[in-house]
Order: sequence, then structure tokens, then C-alpha cells
Amino acid sequence: MAFLQVPQSIIEENVFNALKEDIGDGDITAELIPQDNISLATVISREDCVFCGLDWFEETYRQIDPEILIDWCVDDGEHIEAGQVLCTLSGSSQKIVSGERAALNFVQTLSGTATLSAVYADRIKDTDCKVLDTRKTIPGLRMAQKYAVSCGGCENHRIGLFDAFLIKENHINACEGIANAVSEARFHNPDLPVEVEVENFDELRQAIDAGADRVLLDNFDTDMMKQAVDICKGKIITEASGNITLGNIHDVAATGVDYISTGSLTKDVKAVDLSMRFD
Repeated sequence: MAFLQVPQSIIEENVFNALKEDIGDGDITAELIPQDNISLATVISREDCVFCGLDWFEETYRQIDPEILIDWCVDDGEHIEAGQVLCTLSGSSQKIVSGERAALNFVQTLSGTATLSAVYADRIKDTDCKVLDTRKTIPGLRMAQKYAVSCGGCENHRIGLFDAFLIKENHINACEGIANAVSEARFHNPDLPVEVEVENFDELRQAIDAGADRVLLDNFDTDMMKQAVDICKGKIITEASGNITLGNIHDVAATGVDYISTGSLTKDVKAVDLSMRFD
């Protein structure tokens, strides 16, 4: 599976903001180290994980000191074992320690996202269903986390409010019905996919009749979902969402839905424990 392609400009902006937040006017503790001091540092993982965040780590040190050399032992998407060396760095001791926290924060968070995504993907690997992320991401790290989701083996839903329609209850009410909402979407952006969130079978049939591309089955129980899948077969793509957990995701996938979306991939993340040590 191909990973999401993140523009370099977004990575640069992520890193710039992280360094501005952390270093500010200068790293006063790093200034205690002699300027000409050169060190070799090693980064290891203290737990099993799916590694992610190489480009953000490298960009951190490129912005701090492009002369720092990084030798990678792993790549994004690889399964890592506790105690495994991720990379070594060589260069200015001052600059290595100044970038340590920001660089590790990116990798820890993105590896945590990729690792959790891998767990979800593995849970339904015996089905044809795919797991999608949502917009419930860390502010400012939308593309980074969605990239991590793809590294973990899940797939991306829309990136934001601009690249696909997701017509929900408030949109439907304001547009005075599903048919009107879908018609307006087709008129304004005929080339973009249109998805409608439905809460019952009547709304489901309205979405199909309106010509939507995908229907989001919101909080349907498994019996209702099976019925919905039968109604939609050959007519419209199905997506299940709402209260999806590792405990019930396989039962949901077994109903035959095409996709399952869950915000847990990006909002319930536990950062991976990584460590950097000077040799």
C-alpha cells in the first residue's frame, strides 16, 4: 500500500513551528557546551512499534544545522522491536541536543499513530473492509498524522473540508433535505465525491435516490448494518462510523461494509517511548 504523499512545504512548516515553540530565542542550556564539541548520538526505541516520522526528524536537524549527519537503520512503516537502534547522529553537540526534543516528539507521536493504525488494520485483515481515519487530528499535524495512518496500514478519509463532501444532519436540515443537499454539492463541485451521513433506513434510501457516492451509516447496530449493506449492494459505497472500538470492529467489518472510519486512530494515540543518548 502506498503511503500518503506529504508536501515538503508542510513538513518544513511543522518543524519550523515546533522549533520556534521549543527553542524560542535560544537554547540556553545547550550554550553550556563548548561550541566546537562534536558528538555521536544514538536513537533507540524502548518498545515495539511501527516506525514513522523520518522526514520530520531529518527536517528538524536540517533547519537547526544541515551539517549534522544522520545514518538511518530503519524506514517509515517498518515494525521495530524494543531496544532497536533507529539512527545515529554526528555533529555539533550543541545542535544535536537543541533539536532532540522536537525531533523525538515528531517520531514518537507519528510512530504512535502508525502503531495504533496497524493494530486496527490487523484486527480486520481477514475481511475486505478497510479502516479510515477522520479529521479528529492534532491541530497543525493533520497531514503528518494521516501520513502515519497510511504507514500503519489504514487508509485516509478526506484530508479536510475542501476535498470531499460529507453531508451531515446539520447540513441536511439547513438545505431542507438530503436530495437538495446532494444536488447543491453536484452543482458547486461536480468532480468531488459526495457522502451522506444517515441515521436510519429512510435517510439511507434518500441518499441512494439522490445519487450520493457513499453513505455513512452512523451508529447502526450490526443487524441494521447487515440490512443496510444488502440495500446498498451494487448501488452505493458503504462506510460505518460511530463508537468503533478494537472490541467491535471485526463484527462491524463482518457485516460487509466497504469502510469503517474511526477517530481513534489519531486522537487516542499514545506516543512511543524513544530515547537519544550520546555515545
